[in-house]
Amino acid sequence: MGLKAMGKMAAAGMLAAAILVAPAMKAQAAGDTVLKPADMEKLVPASVYYRGQTATTQVRNSGGVKFADGYFVLTYMVDTSGYSSDVAAKYQAYFITEVPLKIVGQSLPAGIYGVGFVKGKFIVTDVGAHDVLTVATGNDPGLQRPVPLKVTANPTGGFRLYAGKKFVTFTR
Repeated sequence: MGLKAMGKMAAAGMLAAAILVAPAMKAQAAGDTVLKPADMEKLVPASVYYRGQTATTQVRNSGGVKFADGYFVLTYMVDTSGYSSDVAAKYQAYFITEVPLKIVGQSLPAGIYGVGFVKGKFIVTDVGAHDVLTVATGNDPGLQRPVPLKVTANPTGGFRLYAGKKFVTFTR
């Protein structure tokens, strides 16, 4: 094989590698950051308003993203003990996004929401408990040490919001 042919093959190989790796690095390459627990302690309020009541928040079960341009997505579990069972089922966590998102390909405007993982679905409701968006959840059987709620980078770009081993992906 000639030197020119080897050069073309090397260039094609580098291009293929860049195409395969680019989506996985998208979230980090843009300077977007998954927030650490210490970051969340500064951002999570002690209680939040939803459907005519206040609920205390659980900082230990929280997660978020700070985008490169300074905007945030924050989510944290809440204590729903004072809510009716039908509201509490769909309202497991508070979800704040300062920018529009795509959640499993569905558009969600910037805003403050209640969210819950219910029977294979991720349900987003406004603060009045009205349904806004419902998408199917994924399941990650290989997840080590699942926790009630966390946010991680998604291997193919964007981020994942987990509740145990169930998750949804979101991007900007």
